[in-house]
Amino acid sequence: MTPIFTDPLVDLYPGPVRDSTLPPSSSYVPSLALSSVAGSLASDPALSAPSESPTDLRRSTWVTLGTNPFSQQAMADELDAVHKTYTWDMTTLPPGKSAVGCKWVYKIKTRVDGSVERYKARLVAKGFTQEYGIDYEEIFAPVTHLTSVRSLLVVTAEVYMQPPSGYLDSQNQVCCLCRALYGLKKAPQAWFARFSSVVAQQGFTLSPYDSALFIRHTSTGITLILLYVDDMIITGDDTAGIHDLQKFLSQYFEMKDLGTFSYFLGLEVTSSSDGYYLSQAKYASDLLSKAGLTDSKTVSTPLEFNVKLNAIDGEPFPDATLYRQLVGSLIYLTVTRPDLAYAVHMVSQFMFAPRSTHYATVLCILRYIKGTLFHGLHFSAQSSLELRSYVDADWARDPTDRRSTTSYYFLLGSSLIFWRSKKQLVVARSSTEAEYRALANATSELLWLCWLLTDMGAPQTTSTPIHSNNCSAIHIAHNDVFH
Repeated sequence: MTPIFTDPLVDLYPGPVRDSTLPPSSSYVPSLALSSVAGSLASDPALSAPSESPTDLRRSTWVTLGTNPFSQQAMADELDAVHKTYTWDMTTLPPGKSAVGCKWVYKIKTRVDGSVERYKARLVAKGFTQEYGIDYEEIFAPVTHLTSVRSLLVVTAEVYMQPPSGYLDSQNQVCCLCRALYGLKKAPQAWFARFSSVVAQQGFTLSPYDSALFIRHTSTGITLILLYVDDMIITGDDTAGIHDLQKFLSQYFEMKDLGTFSYFLGLEVTSSSDGYYLSQAKYASDLLSKAGLTDSKTVSTPLEFNVKLNAIDGEPFPDATLYRQLVGSLIYLTVTRPDLAYAVHMVSQFMFAPRSTHYATVLCILRYIKGTLFHGLHFSAQSSLELRSYVDADWARDPTDRRSTTSYYFLLGSSLIFWRSKKQLVVARSSTEAEYRALANATSELLWLCWLLTDMGAPQTTSTPIHSNNCSAIHIAHNDVFH
């Protein structure tokens, strides 16, 4: 299958596209995540660095408005796009209605190698001022496993917004939104409903096992759409069908085809005749820079031997926000680094009140990452599509609550596609009980994965073996009387 990576832009909800020419602002590099923190509008021209989402630690630079010509041009491009898509109508605010505010977010988008792709400005509605039960109710974002967010969507309720500062057409009026800006609570759900209805016209159905996976089976092959809000991967063995789909979607949405799958949401994908190699080297490098460990020494393991963490050893760590950001970023790094899963699982238990011993363990993990920067996953082109699983658990290892930790991973042929390290919900009375609970949890995940692979055109025709090293748990699993 040849992956084709596309990114719908700006004009998300017109009818047939009024102008097939992409706007000047359409050169977009997919974001790992869009920070919920806006750029400052202060006059200080210096670069600012607000707190980023833990999963958005690519080396991105935020800029203030000031007199920066690049940010001014980016603002003009954004307003041109807003006008082109008829995002709002200027009107007076009706009695009894209130208008949400808006703000500008400025950012420098970079390529994989760190070079500047373009300067970006985003007009964001202050959706955090909307009240549940009054301005919105149910919300939903189409997020597939392990991917990121950007939205400019249609709205279903009447929303008024204050115009951007200095907007020439305002004249004491407000913007009645015809389409949603990023930041409104209901925007992702409305976009997902719109996208689903459009692709349904091409025969796509939503997978019941992944809320953001669309599938189409035809006589010429299978086509898959994997969606993360408005970033998507289109792949399959029906090449002609994929080209027709791109033409069809371009009639409804402005899109940019980024070609062969190579960089997506911080994941670097290298393809060859031998298969695919996934890594997060740039993301890891940016994380080390944020932690100030670019020149530090390396270690050979992510954890010291037989380390046990608890909630009372050491002094309270003074910068809890930094700890949470680093651990949150490490969690995302485990997307391609299963060797970090258990270590990150340990330090993530102390996010609410980190101590110096916990931070020292985080630094140990980061030093290990520095020495293994280019480690990742290899998916062999010669691998079979037979699923195998391996399960293990410790017993009462946590010194605080004596709960056990479940670990398991699944291989599709020789390719590692799923893994998890998670503390069990209850205290096991024996190692057999802990191992059996691990088997039960792994079996549940395995059933879901088998159903998902069937949707993707790789059904499992034989029973999937589950490997465990606890004989007692295996005997219990084999005997129907015990469960």
